[in-house]
Amino acid sequence: MARDEEALVSEAVVAGFSTFRDVVEAHKKQVYYLALDLTGNHHDAEDLSQEVFIKAYQSMKDFRGDAKLSSWLHRITVNAFLDSKRKRSLRLLPFPESRERPAELPFRDERPDASPDRRLETAMIQRHIDEALEKLTPRERAVFVLRHYNDLILRDVGQMLNISEGTVKTLLFRALRRLQKELRSYRPEERGQ
Repeated sequence: MARDEEALVSEAVVAGFSTFRDVVEAHKKQVYYLALDLTGNHHDAEDLSQEVFIKAYQSMKDFRGDAKLSSWLHRITVNAFLDSKRKRSLRLLPFPESRERPAELPFRDERPDASPDRRLETAMIQRHIDEALEKLTPRERAVFVLRHYNDLILRDVGQMLNISEGTVKTLLFRALRRLQKELRSYRPEERGQ
């Protein structure tokens, strides 16, 4: 853990909420975007982010510093998402059309010179990807999002979800297989192109 993070955590434990605001400010975008990737909509992402920071504040004294603060917050985010799915308090919805990070969505074509037909085709592909992601189980979706949207290595995904690397590979394989099955009809050779 970096010295600045260590000092921030120590201060937050001693000083309480006033210093914890600095933790929130430093990590709110990162937590929110992970929550958005997991839930698929802004409203639930905001609720989940708020829940994450409440849990983090309540557990700050238990933070050991074995990992970076951001990794700890990621883990709280994923666990809160999985807990909420078990309780059925959040719905998985398609990824929203307007996000602040459009370049990070797969198959999004933001070139200004793209023809209207090309933009329409890209939007349709993205919609089908969103629909396919909805069909994943919460654990498959969490593994897929952490691996492919957040570029985490398999070991880190496993640590974050408290599962073995082998389980991560299995869940990722299942997610990819399900996505391939759902998106099979959109492959160019199957559309006669």
